[in-house]
Amino acid sequence: MSDFDQMGIVVDWVDACRKGDLATLLDLYADDAELECTCNDTRRYRGRGELEAYWGAQLNAFSSAGFGLEEISPRPYGVDLEYSVARSLCIRVSFHFSPDGKIHSMLCKPAWQAARDGCAC
Repeated sequence: MSDFDQMGIVVDWVDACRKGDLATLLDLYADDAELECTCNDTRRYRGRGELEAYWGAQLNAFSSAGFGLEEISPRPYGVDLEYSVARSLCIRVSFHFSPDGKIHSMLCKPAWQAARDGCAC
């Protein structure tokens, strides 16, 4: 069991995304963090430089389209999060953490799309 608040880190991640705060977002990641995104083909981003390039573009989209938290759940390996962009496109992210409480790896993929509560996720 970790001695840091994994759910709290993901909430901080959500807050940074909503605010478009790239510096705060990047500070939540370990130096050797990896993001695998399967939303449009499979792509991997490793390290702060690649994450900065990826999230810089994504945060611009979030700020113009809107970012909504749909579901957040603790898991034995970390935390799962489902979020929406423009209240229509839903993404599921699995967060895994380093021993020092930083995001070590993430896997994001499109969430199953079905109408629910006015959202198309």
